[in-house]
Amino acid sequence: MTTQKTSVLVLDAAEPMELAEFYAGLFGAEIRLGSDPDFVEVVGHGGVHLAMRRDHGYAPPSWPRPEDSQQSHLRIQVARDDLDAAEREAVGLGARPVDSNHRRGPHEERIFSDPAGHSFSLAVSPAPAETRP
Repeated sequence: MTTQKTSVLVLDAAEPMELAEFYAGLFGAEIRLGSDPDFVEVVGHGGVHLAMRRDHGYAPPSWPRPEDSQQSHLRIQVARDDLDAAEREAVGLGARPVDSNHRRGPHEERIFSDPAGHSFSLAVSPAPAETRP
């Protein structure tokens, strides 16, 4: 038997509180402060659990430039009918669209950078699939 675990995606930022406010607004989540002023958590319904950590030497990622690889990004899934509304919410909170120069036709995934420069995507949720134990 394994012990219960929780995963938390931690994003580095020069200003963790500002980034936490962005994601709390995007997810309708709450900000949790602990004893470390350089570490802020965002927790919400549906399993949302992110954290922001202050990096005093932070430099935003430069993806999608061809000479750099994407290390990771947050994929936020929404219902097909909610994709446009989710995009308006994200941009209204400070997200910036990322032009990937290779997209044609209808877009079921839209790529953005958050206020600190991390990439994330809004994507249509896949159809429910069979679950595996």
